[in-house]
Amino acid sequence: MKTIIKSIIHGCFLVFFVTGLVVQASIYAVDDKGTEFEFAQPVKRIISLAPHATELLFAAGATDQIVGTVSYSDYPEAAKKIPLIGGYNKVDIERIMSKKPELIVAWSSGNSTEQIEKLRHLGFRVFISEPEKFTDVARSIRNMGRFLGTEKIAQAVSSRFLSELKALKHEYPRKEKVRVFYQVWNAPLMTLSDKHLVGQVIEFCSGENVFGDLDIISPRVSIEAVIEKNPDVIIAGMTKDRRGWLKEWEKWRVLKAVANQHVYPIDAELVVRQTPRILQGTRKMCEYLDIVRKTHR
Repeated sequence: MKTIIKSIIHGCFLVFFVTGLVVQASIYAVDDKGTEFEFAQPVKRIISLAPHATELLFAAGATDQIVGTVSYSDYPEAAKKIPLIGGYNKVDIERIMSKKPELIVAWSSGNSTEQIEKLRHLGFRVFISEPEKFTDVARSIRNMGRFLGTEKIAQAVSSRFLSELKALKHEYPRKEKVRVFYQVWNAPLMTLSDKHLVGQVIEFCSGENVFGDLDIISPRVSIEAVIEKNPDVIIAGMTKDRRGWLKEWEKWRVLKAVANQHVYPIDAELVVRQTPRILQGTRKMCEYLDIVRKTHR
Protein backbone atom coordinates (compact mmCIF):
# COMPACT_ATOMS: atom_id res chain seq x y z
CA MET A 1 0.00 0.00 0.00
CA LYS A 2 2.79 2.40 0.96
CA THR A 3 4.56 1.55 -2.28
CA ILE A 4 1.43 2.44 -4.28
CA ILE A 5 1.03 5.79 -2.50
CA LYS A 6 4.69 6.64 -3.10
CA SER A 7 4.31 5.79 -6.79
CA ILE A 8 1.24 8.04 -7.09
CA ILE A 9 3.04 10.98 -5.39
CA HIS A 10 6.12 10.46 -7.55
CA GLY A 11 3.97 10.29 -10.67
CA CYS A 12 2.14 13.52 -9.80
CA PHE A 13 5.44 15.29 -9.25
CA LEU A 14 6.68 14.18 -12.67
CA VAL A 15 3.47 15.42 -14.32
CA PHE A 16 3.82 18.85 -12.68
CA PHE A 17 7.52 19.02 -13.55
CA VAL A 18 7.19 17.89 -17.16
CA THR A 19 4.19 20.09 -17.92
CA GLY A 20 5.86 23.14 -16.40
CA LEU A 21 3.28 23.49 -13.65
CA VAL A 22 5.80 23.61 -10.82
CA VAL A 23 5.10 26.84 -8.96
CA GLN A 24 8.00 29.30 -9.21
CA ALA A 25 8.67 31.69 -6.35
CA SER A 26 7.93 35.34 -7.07
CA ILE A 27 10.79 37.82 -7.47
CA TYR A 28 10.76 40.94 -5.29
CA ALA A 29 12.74 44.16 -5.77
CA VAL A 30 12.50 47.61 -4.16
CA ASP A 31 13.26 50.86 -6.00
CA ASP A 32 14.93 53.96 -4.53
CA LYS A 33 11.59 55.45 -3.50
CA GLY A 34 10.78 52.38 -1.41
CA THR A 35 8.20 50.93 -3.81
CA GLU A 36 8.19 47.13 -3.85
CA PHE A 37 7.78 45.32 -7.16
CA GLU A 38 6.76 41.71 -7.63
CA PHE A 39 7.69 39.74 -10.75
CA ALA A 40 6.63 36.24 -11.75
CA GLN A 41 9.87 35.76 -13.68
CA PRO A 42 13.00 37.74 -14.64
CA VAL A 43 12.27 40.81 -16.75
CA LYS A 44 13.23 40.41 -20.40
CA ARG A 45 12.39 43.84 -21.87
CA ILE A 46 13.58 46.99 -20.07
CA ILE A 47 13.81 50.64 -21.05
CA SER A 48 16.23 52.89 -19.17
CA LEU A 49 15.51 56.62 -18.96
CA ALA A 50 18.87 57.70 -17.55
CA PRO A 51 22.56 57.13 -18.38
CA HIS A 52 23.37 56.11 -14.80
CA ALA A 53 20.46 53.63 -14.77
CA THR A 54 21.72 52.04 -17.98
CA GLU A 55 25.18 51.67 -16.45
CA LEU A 56 23.74 50.19 -13.24
CA LEU A 57 21.68 47.66 -15.20
CA PHE A 58 24.80 46.47 -17.04
CA ALA A 59 26.70 46.33 -13.74
CA ALA A 60 23.91 44.15 -12.34
CA GLY A 61 24.28 41.66 -15.19
CA ALA A 62 22.01 42.93 -17.98
CA THR A 63 22.90 41.82 -21.49
CA ASP A 64 20.20 42.08 -24.15
CA GLN A 65 17.30 42.92 -21.80
CA ILE A 66 17.67 46.70 -22.35
CA VAL A 67 15.63 47.46 -25.49
CA GLY A 68 15.74 51.25 -25.30
CA THR A 69 17.60 54.04 -23.56
CA VAL A 70 18.31 57.78 -23.72
CA SER A 71 21.07 59.99 -25.08
CA TYR A 72 24.42 59.98 -23.22
CA SER A 73 23.91 56.34 -22.23
CA ASP A 74 27.40 55.52 -23.42
CA TYR A 75 28.86 53.17 -20.81
CA PRO A 76 29.74 50.36 -21.08
CA GLU A 77 30.52 50.16 -24.79
CA ALA A 78 27.53 47.86 -25.38
CA ALA A 79 25.20 50.66 -24.22
CA LYS A 80 26.01 52.66 -27.37
CA LYS A 81 24.30 50.02 -29.51
CA ILE A 82 20.93 50.27 -27.74
CA PRO A 83 18.20 52.16 -29.67
CA LEU A 84 17.47 55.65 -28.31
CA ILE A 85 13.97 56.70 -27.29
CA GLY A 86 14.85 60.36 -26.64
CA GLY A 87 16.77 62.32 -24.03
CA TYR A 88 16.58 61.93 -20.27
CA ASN A 89 14.53 65.14 -19.96
CA LYS A 90 12.17 64.37 -22.85
CA VAL A 91 11.37 60.92 -24.19
CA ASP A 92 9.32 59.73 -27.14
CA ILE A 93 6.28 58.05 -25.58
CA GLU A 94 5.19 56.42 -28.85
CA ARG A 95 8.63 54.94 -29.37
CA ILE A 96 8.57 53.57 -25.83
CA MET A 97 5.19 51.98 -26.48
CA SER A 98 6.51 50.35 -29.65
CA LYS A 99 9.27 48.66 -27.63
CA LYS A 100 6.69 46.98 -25.37
CA PRO A 101 8.82 47.11 -22.21
CA GLU A 102 7.93 45.01 -19.19
CA LEU A 103 9.67 47.55 -16.96
CA ILE A 104 10.87 51.15 -17.27
CA VAL A 105 13.72 52.34 -15.06
CA ALA A 106 13.31 56.08 -14.51
CA TRP A 107 15.24 58.91 -12.85
CA SER A 108 12.98 61.00 -10.62
CA SER A 109 15.17 64.13 -10.45
CA GLY A 110 16.18 64.05 -14.12
CA ASN A 111 13.16 62.80 -16.07
CA SER A 112 10.03 64.84 -16.62
CA THR A 113 7.59 64.15 -13.76
CA GLU A 114 4.75 64.62 -16.21
CA GLN A 115 6.13 62.00 -18.59
CA ILE A 116 6.79 59.52 -15.78
CA GLU A 117 3.19 59.87 -14.65
CA LYS A 118 1.94 59.50 -18.22
CA LEU A 119 3.89 56.26 -18.59
CA ARG A 120 2.33 54.97 -15.38
CA HIS A 121 -1.11 56.05 -16.59
CA LEU A 122 -0.51 54.03 -19.77
CA GLY A 123 0.01 50.97 -17.60
CA PHE A 124 3.79 50.72 -17.61
CA ARG A 125 5.61 49.69 -14.46
CA VAL A 126 8.12 52.41 -13.52
CA PHE A 127 11.06 51.55 -11.27
CA ILE A 128 12.78 54.66 -9.86
CA SER A 129 16.59 54.80 -9.71
CA GLU A 130 17.91 57.67 -7.56
CA PRO A 131 20.91 56.56 -5.42
CA GLU A 132 21.74 59.30 -2.89
CA LYS A 133 24.47 57.50 -0.93
CA PHE A 134 27.39 55.22 -1.73
CA THR A 135 25.55 52.32 -0.11
CA ASP A 136 22.52 53.07 -2.32
CA VAL A 137 24.62 52.28 -5.39
CA ALA A 138 25.37 48.81 -4.02
CA ARG A 139 21.74 48.28 -3.00
CA SER A 140 20.46 49.40 -6.42
CA ILE A 141 22.69 46.88 -8.17
CA ARG A 142 21.41 44.07 -5.94
CA ASN A 143 17.77 45.02 -6.54
CA MET A 144 18.29 45.21 -10.29
CA GLY A 145 19.97 41.83 -10.17
CA ARG A 146 16.81 40.41 -8.63
CA PHE A 147 14.45 41.46 -11.42
CA LEU A 148 17.06 40.64 -14.07
CA GLY A 149 17.53 37.14 -12.69
CA THR A 150 21.27 37.78 -12.29
CA GLU A 151 21.49 37.90 -8.48
CA LYS A 152 24.87 36.16 -8.24
CA ILE A 153 26.49 38.63 -10.64
CA ALA A 154 24.85 41.61 -8.95
CA GLN A 155 25.82 40.43 -5.48
CA ALA A 156 29.45 40.01 -6.54
CA VAL A 157 29.58 43.49 -8.12
CA SER A 158 27.86 45.03 -5.09
CA SER A 159 30.25 43.35 -2.65
CA ARG A 160 33.29 44.40 -4.67
CA PHE A 161 32.04 48.00 -4.73
CA LEU A 162 31.62 48.06 -0.95
CA SER A 163 35.06 46.49 -0.43
CA GLU A 164 36.68 49.12 -2.66
CA LEU A 165 34.78 51.85 -0.81
CA LYS A 166 36.12 50.54 2.51
CA ALA A 167 39.67 50.45 1.17
CA LEU A 168 39.31 54.03 -0.10
CA LYS A 169 38.20 55.15 3.37
CA HIS A 170 41.42 53.75 4.85
CA GLU A 171 43.44 55.48 2.13
CA TYR A 172 41.78 58.86 2.76
CA PRO A 173 41.07 59.23 6.49
CA ARG A 174 39.40 62.31 7.99
CA LYS A 175 41.41 65.49 7.44
CA GLU A 176 41.08 69.26 7.74
CA LYS A 177 38.04 70.57 5.88
CA VAL A 178 38.41 72.11 2.42
CA ARG A 179 35.54 74.28 1.14
CA VAL A 180 34.46 73.15 -2.33
CA PHE A 181 32.39 74.66 -5.13
CA TYR A 182 31.34 71.98 -7.61
CA GLN A 183 30.36 73.37 -11.02
CA VAL A 184 27.89 71.28 -12.96
CA TRP A 185 27.08 73.90 -15.63
CA ASN A 186 28.40 77.31 -16.75
CA ALA A 187 25.55 79.29 -18.30
CA PRO A 188 23.56 79.56 -16.17
CA LEU A 189 26.04 78.79 -13.41
CA MET A 190 24.82 75.65 -11.63
CA THR A 191 26.01 73.39 -8.85
CA LEU A 192 24.83 70.31 -6.94
CA SER A 193 23.57 70.26 -3.36
CA ASP A 194 24.09 67.51 -0.81
CA LYS A 195 20.84 65.95 -2.00
CA HIS A 196 22.95 64.55 -4.83
CA LEU A 197 25.56 61.84 -4.30
CA VAL A 198 28.28 64.33 -5.26
CA GLY A 199 27.74 65.87 -1.80
CA GLN A 200 28.79 62.56 -0.26
CA VAL A 201 31.82 62.43 -2.54
CA ILE A 202 32.96 65.84 -1.28
CA GLU A 203 32.25 64.93 2.35
CA PHE A 204 34.08 61.60 1.94
CA CYS A 205 37.21 63.57 1.00
CA SER A 206 36.84 65.79 4.09
CA GLY A 207 35.45 68.59 1.98
CA GLU A 208 32.53 70.93 2.55
CA ASN A 209 30.12 71.61 -0.30
CA VAL A 210 29.59 75.39 -0.02
CA PHE A 211 26.06 75.07 -1.45
CA GLY A 212 25.35 71.70 0.11
CA ASP A 213 22.48 72.92 2.27
CA LEU A 214 20.27 74.09 -0.60
CA ASP A 215 16.95 72.27 -1.02
CA ILE A 216 17.19 71.89 -4.81
CA ILE A 217 19.40 69.08 -6.14
CA SER A 218 20.84 71.17 -8.99
CA PRO A 219 20.36 74.86 -8.14
CA ARG A 220 21.34 77.90 -10.17
CA VAL A 221 23.73 80.20 -8.33
CA SER A 222 25.10 83.66 -9.14
CA ILE A 223 28.78 84.51 -9.37
CA GLU A 224 28.13 86.92 -6.52
CA ALA A 225 26.95 84.01 -4.36
CA VAL A 226 30.11 82.06 -5.19
CA ILE A 227 32.26 85.09 -4.32
CA GLU A 228 30.43 85.39 -1.00
CA LYS A 229 31.10 81.72 -0.23
CA ASN A 230 34.74 82.13 -1.40
CA PRO A 231 35.60 78.41 -1.70
CA ASP A 232 39.13 77.02 -1.32
CA VAL A 233 38.78 75.05 -4.54
CA ILE A 234 36.55 74.95 -7.61
CA ILE A 235 35.93 71.55 -9.20
CA ALA A 236 34.34 71.70 -12.65
CA GLY A 237 32.57 68.64 -14.02
CA MET A 238 34.15 68.20 -17.45
CA THR A 239 33.30 66.61 -20.74
CA LYS A 240 35.14 67.16 -24.03
CA ASP A 241 32.96 70.15 -24.95
CA ARG A 242 33.44 71.97 -21.63
CA ARG A 243 37.17 72.71 -21.66
CA GLY A 244 36.53 76.44 -21.84
CA TRP A 245 34.90 76.47 -18.40
CA LEU A 246 38.22 76.58 -16.56
CA LYS A 247 39.41 79.64 -18.50
CA GLU A 248 36.17 81.48 -17.67
CA TRP A 249 37.17 81.55 -13.99
CA GLU A 250 40.43 83.44 -14.62
CA LYS A 251 38.74 86.87 -14.48
CA TRP A 252 37.46 86.21 -10.95
CA ARG A 253 40.76 86.47 -9.09
CA VAL A 254 38.87 87.88 -6.12
CA LEU A 255 38.06 84.24 -5.42
CA LYS A 256 40.57 82.44 -3.20
CA ALA A 257 40.40 79.32 -5.38
CA VAL A 258 41.23 81.29 -8.53
CA ALA A 259 43.98 83.39 -6.92
CA ASN A 260 45.65 80.22 -5.59
CA GLN A 261 45.19 78.34 -8.89
CA HIS A 262 42.93 75.73 -7.34
CA VAL A 263 40.46 75.37 -10.20
CA TYR A 264 40.44 71.78 -11.42
CA PRO A 265 38.62 69.64 -14.00
CA ILE A 266 37.07 66.30 -13.17
CA ASP A 267 35.39 63.79 -15.46
CA ALA A 268 31.70 64.52 -14.85
CA GLU A 269 30.68 60.94 -15.59
CA LEU A 270 32.82 59.71 -12.69
CA VAL A 271 31.23 62.06 -10.16
CA VAL A 272 27.68 62.76 -11.26
CA ARG A 273 26.65 59.27 -12.37
CA GLN A 274 25.62 57.13 -9.38
CA THR A 275 27.42 53.97 -10.50
CA PRO A 276 30.43 51.88 -9.37
CA ARG A 277 32.70 54.24 -11.33
CA ILE A 278 31.94 56.98 -8.80
CA LEU A 279 34.78 55.55 -6.71
CA GLN A 280 37.18 56.63 -9.47
CA GLY A 281 35.75 60.14 -9.29
CA THR A 282 35.95 60.09 -5.49
CA ARG A 283 39.65 59.22 -5.60
CA LYS A 284 40.29 62.12 -7.99
CA MET A 285 38.32 64.51 -5.79
CA CYS A 286 40.34 63.45 -2.74
CA GLU A 287 43.59 63.96 -4.65
CA TYR A 288 42.61 67.53 -5.55
CA LEU A 289 41.61 68.38 -1.98
CA ASP A 290 44.92 67.00 -0.72
CA ILE A 291 46.77 69.32 -3.12
CA VAL A 292 44.89 72.28 -1.65
CA ARG A 293 45.82 71.23 1.89
CA LYS A 294 49.49 70.75 1.06
CA THR A 295 49.98 74.05 -0.77
CA HIS A 296 47.94 76.56 1.19
CA ARG A 297 47.27 75.16 4.63
